[in-house]
Amino acid sequence: MKQYGKTSIAILLAALCALPVPAMPAGGTASTRSRARRYAARYPGVPTFADSSSTDDGTYDDPVVRAAALSALGRYNGAVVAVDPNTGRILTVVNQKLAFSDGYIPCSTIKPTIALAALQENVITPDTMLRVGRRKYMNLTEAMARSNNEFFEQLGARMGFDTVSKYGRLLGLGELAGYNLPDEHPGSFPTVAPAHGGVARMSSFGEGIQVTPLQLAALSAAFANGGTLYYLQYPHSKEDVENFTPKVKRELNIAPILPEIREGMLAAVLYGTGRSSYDRGGDEQPIGKTGTCDDHTTPSKIGWFITYANETHPKIALAVLLRGNTRRVKGPTAAQVAGIMYRKLREQNYFSASTPSVAINTGN
Repeated sequence: MKQYGKTSIAILLAALCALPVPAMPAGGTASTRSRARRYAARYPGVPTFADSSSTDDGTYDDPVVRAAALSALGRYNGAVVAVDPNTGRILTVVNQKLAFSDGYIPCSTIKPTIALAALQENVITPDTMLRVGRRKYMNLTEAMARSNNEFFEQLGARMGFDTVSKYGRLLGLGELAGYNLPDEHPGSFPTVAPAHGGVARMSSFGEGIQVTPLQLAALSAAFANGGTLYYLQYPHSKEDVENFTPKVKRELNIAPILPEIREGMLAAVLYGTGRSSYDRGGDEQPIGKTGTCDDHTTPSKIGWFITYANETHPKIALAVLLRGNTRRVKGPTAAQVAGIMYRKLREQNYFSASTPSVAINTGN
């Protein structure tokens, strides 16, 4: 190794100090911009992190619910829609631009709809065991908890496209979820089985379907309240709040079947894919269903969680959507967002019987 004396080192340092200093890149420090460039090169596509609420107007949202949703979502690129399942009132929408967008593949959040159809059509009973592996069988509860694709693909294949389509549309997919929401999009529901995977993949991943967070929040609310599909209404003035009147879209007549669906969604939270939403300190556990898949149209990864809390007297139903380009974007992470939100609401005594179901900030 070449050795330098003290004099040589001093000369070298003096020469380095005389060199011009490069200008700092605009928009942050050099190290920050360098990390951003490396991240973008490694993870191309939709970013995992973003300021998701920067363009929102939450003036007439429930302030407690909105604060909990903002804190829970944090830096993730996503959206949270919270609904009062007893009225259809939207309590908050975090990332309104994303929530009112064209929609995204539902991934495994389609499975409760498929389960409902299969039970209603007597394709299976709650005790039916289907073979999902070489030496592995599952019933509906276990398949829902583990989000087993093979189980639901078999259900879809047995029912056929027309039956799957009938129940998907019955639960509001492919149509506007809201009432007088001018920015809302209806998503889309196919008129024929998708070319990739047919009705089987449609029944496990939602292939060919585009859903919005509003639609999944309305569906979750209907599961919570016993089968009433409300039009979602979003107050945007003091008069809207004071004169709010629920509007029923249709009665689904699914109450006798819902206990079996709820059992699977509860199992998902207790020990399955949604266990990151589990609230150790809560008296009433949330129930829910995760969804994880790739969205090849963007391209990006998608993470969903549909859920509601307090099964006996439900006060809130949620749809959580995450988008991005890393492995963090998945259903269990969306479930974690919901779990943080539930815990923050519990700390505010939101679920106590004496707490009003809605406390809208009217801007006064």
